[in-house]
Amino acid sequence: MKGEGSLPVTMSRAEKTEMVDKARSAIVVCLRDNVLREVAKEPTAASMWAKFESLYMTKSLAHRQFLRQ
Repeated sequence: MKGEGSLPVTMSRAEKTEMVDKARSAIVVCLRDNVLREVAKEPTAASMWAKFESLYMTKSLAHRQFLRQ
């Protein structure tokens, strides 16, 4: 989830791109529609993950109430 830069240098550019695309696809398949709307425009799995963290890892009052339910 750290992007193409963290993949081994022994991998070809095509292999890295394919792996990043597969990771993004795997995330998209697992999301509900309302969550997918929030991150659908992100181009990579790493940027999607960063967006998730900014949306759901905050310590806001609304988020804490949601977790209690």
